Amino acid sequence: MLIVGLAPAAHGANRTGRVFTGDGAGGSGDFLMAALHRTGFANMPTSHHPDDGLRLRDAFIAAAVRCAPPDNKPTPEEIANCLPHLDAEIAALPRVRVVVALGRIGFDAYVALLARRGLVVWPRPPFGHAAAHRLPNGQILIGSYHPSRQNTNTGKLTAPMMAHVFRIAKRQLGRA
Repeated sequence: MLIVGLAPAAHGANRTGRVFTGDGAGGSGDFLMAALHRTGFANMPTSHHPDDGLRLRDAFIAAAVRCAPPDNKPTPEEIANCLPHLDAEIAALPRVRVVVALGRIGFDAYVALLARRGLVVWPRPPFGHAAAHRLPNGQILIGSYHPSRQNTNTGKLTAPMMAHVFRIAKRQLGRA
């Protein structure tokens, strides 16, 4: 399973060097890791520093954008400029069967990456939380609200909702 996030957090991955790591207690990293842990994709429910013992199982986390954008809103140009980096990371993962896109930006970036690779995805799948779409390459693309504090503190995304997305992924992988 590939998880495509937005970008490294200024006080998280930009500082620690690992995506969704070290953004503080109750941050998006802890929220995401707790869901991954509950569904068997991570060996522990938190991620505070790169040598904390966290191990992901059958999962890899990448970011659509390589640096923390102002106000967490990268421009279309920034996303386009970062696609080759995302493409290179994904090229090293030849067995990806399920992609979980965190937020519309991650979702759109992954669809754009497929187009860049010459894979036409038509009709374009709509983004929606826990919406799963079979792609022409056989992969399943699952949308999820991003585990940002803005979404989790307002209840737009709850812990059960996040875990539900990874249970869908687990079923698609035949690990239910």
